[in-house]
Amino acid sequence: MATFSFPSFSSTVFPLVFWFLALSAKPISSFSFQDFQKTSVDSEIALYGDARISNDGSSVTLTPPLASSFGLLAYNRGFRLLEATSFSTDFSFSISPDNGDGLALVVLPNGFASKLDSSVFGLSRKILFLGVEFDTSMDENVGDPNGNHVGIDVGSLVSASVRNLSSANLLLNSGVKLRSWIDYNANSKRLKVWLGKLESSRPNDPILSYPIDLSKMWKGEEVFVGISASSGNSSQTSSVYSWSFRLRSVPNWLHSQPVDPRRERGEPLRMQKSSVCPLTVLAGVIFSTGCLALMAFVFLFVWAIFVARHTTVAAAATEEEYPKFPVDFRYQKIDVVDTKDVK
Repeated sequence: MATFSFPSFSSTVFPLVFWFLALSAKPISSFSFQDFQKTSVDSEIALYGDARISNDGSSVTLTPPLASSFGLLAYNRGFRLLEATSFSTDFSFSISPDNGDGLALVVLPNGFASKLDSSVFGLSRKILFLGVEFDTSMDENVGDPNGNHVGIDVGSLVSASVRNLSSANLLLNSGVKLRSWIDYNANSKRLKVWLGKLESSRPNDPILSYPIDLSKMWKGEEVFVGISASSGNSSQTSSVYSWSFRLRSVPNWLHSQPVDPRRERGEPLRMQKSSVCPLTVLAGVIFSTGCLALMAFVFLFVWAIFVARHTTVAAAATEEEYPKFPVDFRYQKIDVVDTKDVK
C-alpha cells in the first residue's frame, strides 16, 4: 500500500505557494543611497546642470550659492507606471535660508534631458512631469500661498494640491536637515506626502493626500525619477544627503477594498452599482481551489497517520491472541478398564 509523506508534500507544495505570492507582489526596481560615494553611484545616477557630489560623497549639492542656478539628481534607469504599479520613496535634504525656489521630487518622461532649461526646477512646459515641490518662494503667478509650502504639481507649476507649512511648525529654508516620505498607491490611486525633521520617524498623518491615476499620465511609457532644485534670483543652496526608492507591482485582487477617496475628503458616499471583473473572479476561483486542495492534503495526512496507527495496534493485538508460531502438544497413553469385566 502506498504511503503518504508529509515532508515530501511540504517540500513540493509550500515553495510553489510562496513563489506564487512572491511573483504577485515582487519589487521591480529599487535603490537606496545612504551617501553618494562616487565609486558606488557612477553607473546609477546622473547629474544635470550645477549638481555636484560634495563633502567626499556625503551629499549631492544641487545648487551652489549662485543666482539662477539649477541642478538635477536623477536615477538613470527608467521604469513604467502601469495600472498596478505603486512606489514609495524617502530622502533627506536641507535648504539654506534664502528665498529661492527650493527643491522638488520629480518624475520625468523619457527624453527629458534635452528639454531641461533654467526655469523653476529646470522644468519647461515641454515636459509632462509630476512634481512634489518643497517651495521656499511665493510666486503669485502660480498661486503660491507663501514662501514655505509643499505642493503637488501635475504637468504645471500651478500646484494641484498645496499645503502651507506654517501650521505644521516646519520651515523649509532653515538650513536644518529634513526628511520627506512620498507614497503612491496604485490600488487607491492616491499620492501622499509626509515631512519631518531628519531624526524623527514618519508622522502618522500626511501633509498632502491627492487622488491621481499615474498609469494614465504617461500611458505606460518609460519614466525616470529625480530630485531637482533651482535658486531663482538668490544664492540659495540645496543639498540631498540620502535617497531611497522602491517600485512594486501588486495585483488588485491581492488587496483588500481600498478606502474611498471621497471619505478622506469628507464627501458623502452614495451607493454605486458594483461591477465584477472576470479576471478577479477567475483569480478568486484559483485561489479558493488552491486553499481547498491544501486543506485536503492536510486531512489526508492526518487520516493516513490515524489509519497507520490503528492498523499497527490491531496487528499487535491479533498476534497476542493468535500466535503465529506452532505450539508443542504432548500425548499420554491412557488405559480404559471396563468395570463390567471385573468381578
